[in-house]
Amino acid sequence: MPTSSMRFSKSIAFIFLAATLLSFGVQSDFLTQQKKFSRVRSAVTEKQSFIDKKLKENNIALNKLNVLFVAYKDNELFEVYGKQQQETTYKKLLTYEICNRSGQLGPKRKQGDGQVPEGFYHIDRFNPASNFYLSLGLNYPNLSDKRKSTSSNLGGDIFIHGNCVTIGCMPMTDDKIKEIYLLAVHAKNNGQHTIPVYVFPFQMTDQNFNSYKTKYASNKPLLAFWANLKVGYDRFMQSKKALTVQVAENGAYTFGK
Repeated sequence: MPTSSMRFSKSIAFIFLAATLLSFGVQSDFLTQQKKFSRVRSAVTEKQSFIDKKLKENNIALNKLNVLFVAYKDNELFEVYGKQQQETTYKKLLTYEICNRSGQLGPKRKQGDGQVPEGFYHIDRFNPASNFYLSLGLNYPNLSDKRKSTSSNLGGDIFIHGNCVTIGCMPMTDDKIKEIYLLAVHAKNNGQHTIPVYVFPFQMTDQNFNSYKTKYASNKPLLAFWANLKVGYDRFMQSKKALTVQVAENGAYTFGK
């Protein structure tokens, strides 16, 4: 006859197993839920073989995929990085051209300024029935934006989406958003709760940064903001690891080890 301690141990083991299975079910259900939408099904039909090929070339299993996105406003480039779940370093998988851009260089600080945000964000929404085909929402405004802005209305609804028109978003065309959206869906389906999106004003190499410093020499606050972004840029480019991002009281980004 089992003792009370044995029954307790079995109960704990059962609870752990049930929680694990429930967690797996929630994760694996995300792709199923998304495929209820015709545009996602079309993306799977048209793009899954391309994604499978690209992942195979980089030794990444589809059911282990994690992704990270990097965008450069002035270069109009959008990069997809990927890795296996158990790995710590990402590798560049794909580079896309951003189809269009509104506003100017510099961060978004208020509703209606037409600006594309600059900073360190993550995907917080999947919209499979977007007005712009498919869309992935950024968590703008983040804490840095809120602490640095003096506006009572910072705006919101910043997306990576289809089509080629925008006010503050990153349009990728209907064709290419299928690939980007599907990669993000697979990553979330694999249990990646946070998909980072790093948005830089330009490719922030030392040479490029010095060139932009000359061009924007009169705008000291903007250069100070960019210098802060460059710390994160340099760290990611050197390590290819997702950044541990925090925000100081003045809104500056800080980066843990």
